[in-house]
Amino acid sequence: MGGSHAVVLVLADAQSWVRRFVDVFISVYILLIFAHILLSWVRVGYSPTLARVQRFLFDTCDPYLRIFRRFIPALGPIDISPILAIFLLIILDRVLTSVL
Repeated sequence: MGGSHAVVLVLADAQSWVRRFVDVFISVYILLIFAHILLSWVRVGYSPTLARVQRFLFDTCDPYLRIFRRFIPALGPIDISPILAIFLLIILDRVLTSVL
């Protein structure tokens, strides 16, 4: 009887770990999208460090944002696809948190 209680505790701990991991992962990805947006407004010039950061943000965020850019055209110079992308990540986080 004590063994089944220990299994339940281990599963509950694993479940809370997965829930925290998903929450942190989605939060960090949202922050990366915000940083990508902010750095897209700034000219980097010749700064190798900023160029690397900008390239990293482009490589990590652009594949996800490209999904939304296929369906949502830019409104002149304004790209609203990150807004929808972040909104969908927040909904996904809430759904996964309620499921887990």
